[in-house]
Amino acid sequence: MRIDVGFKTILVALSWGTLATLAHCQEKRHNEMKEQTAAESRVNDFREDRLKMVELQIAARGISDVRVLEAMRRVPRHEFIPQGYRDEAYGDHPVPIGYEQTISQPYIVAFMTQALEVASGDRVLEVGTGSGYQAAVLAEMGVEVYTIEIVELLGSRAQRIFDELGYGGKIHTRIGDGYAGWPEK
Repeated sequence: MRIDVGFKTILVALSWGTLATLAHCQEKRHNEMKEQTAAESRVNDFREDRLKMVELQIAARGISDVRVLEAMRRVPRHEFIPQGYRDEAYGDHPVPIGYEQTISQPYIVAFMTQALEVASGDRVLEVGTGSGYQAAVLAEMGVEVYTIEIVELLGSRAQRIFDELGYGGKIHTRIGDGYAGWPEK
């Protein structure tokens, strides 16, 4: 009889422990879902900002190359901007990226890209990677980009972003002085 009581006591203890564990897991999952929903919401906010940027700042000013417009709709500009300035990512102005450098105004990136008249499969040398945004726009258009950045921390950050966004095989980054270009390529 003592065994049965002890067994029941153990079952009750296990049940309370199981309930506590389940409650903790539910709370943790609920918090994770809230965080995920907030992150998805922010991404969607940026998506809307990006689409508005293309229509109001770029297409409205005469950029008509459909490939440029599509590339700029796809490239998440905010990813190329330091966290503290991300709310300004889709504004109609340059944004600081550190080391006394800025990411160019979106219209300027579109204008330069359209002026290049590149085709898919072309190779482009970019001297001054900066944030990496221009290289990503070109890569979205099927261009193979060789980009050189003299500020090591900017070049390294851009390379990390390229890798995270899946541009690794399309964009080749070198840290150094771009004065002599990239002769072997």
